[in-house]
Amino acid sequence: MNSSMIVGECYRGGNFAVREVENDRVKLVPFVSSLHADLFFQGSVNHPELFRFLPYGPYDSAAEFVEGLIEGFINSDPGAALYAIIDKTHSFPHSPSPSQADFAGLIGYLNTSTTHLKTEIGCITILPPFQRTHVTTNAVGLLMEYALNSPSFSGLGLRRVQWQANELNFQSVQTAERMGFKREGTLRWDRVLPSDKGKPGNSTQSRAGDPKSDCVGRHTAILAICWDDWENGGREEVLRLMARRK
Repeated sequence: MNSSMIVGECYRGGNFAVREVENDRVKLVPFVSSLHADLFFQGSVNHPELFRFLPYGPYDSAAEFVEGLIEGFINSDPGAALYAIIDKTHSFPHSPSPSQADFAGLIGYLNTSTTHLKTEIGCITILPPFQRTHVTTNAVGLLMEYALNSPSFSGLGLRRVQWQANELNFQSVQTAERMGFKREGTLRWDRVLPSDKGKPGNSTQSRAGDPKSDCVGRHTAILAICWDDWENGGREEVLRLMARRK
């Protein structure tokens, strides 16, 4: 079986083994607030559009980001793991820590269940200097490899990897489809979004007596790739995309 993935040290427990994964272009390391939080804040503070379709952010400080997303969500959920994306093509050789030059953003696993052999790729936030490069394809591809490859090939052996996106986030849906995820449907009125963050909602309609009438609702597009998709051509297509140099 072909693979571009190198699997590194296991960092912590939870529902599954959280490991570094990398190829020749991108490295994903478990997010550490003391190393990565300020880099993320500095890279995103002037770009609130990064959070337009996300159910969290933007943030006014690195501390608010850590409290809200890392402590409030990621670290409290054993089925979640957040990764820092390091662009190896911009890294300084033998550098002991990431910098603004090579810290490309965030990506993670959500809703992981080893009982049901499934996970979800989410929290994808690519900082502007790294958008429309090799970073997104390789970061997503590495997490797909690690989730769907069998344990004998250094993977988790999961059966299903899911992708959720605001139905209005056409770019996210297109990215998932390009990577081999199949559209399965739409969860209507799936989420209530913050009223003060400028989030786009699925409708301007409201109803009398709605307890959150000032908050918009979100329709969520659901996509997935499963083990049989992966083993019947999906893996090879993802590796082809990751190997492209133009």
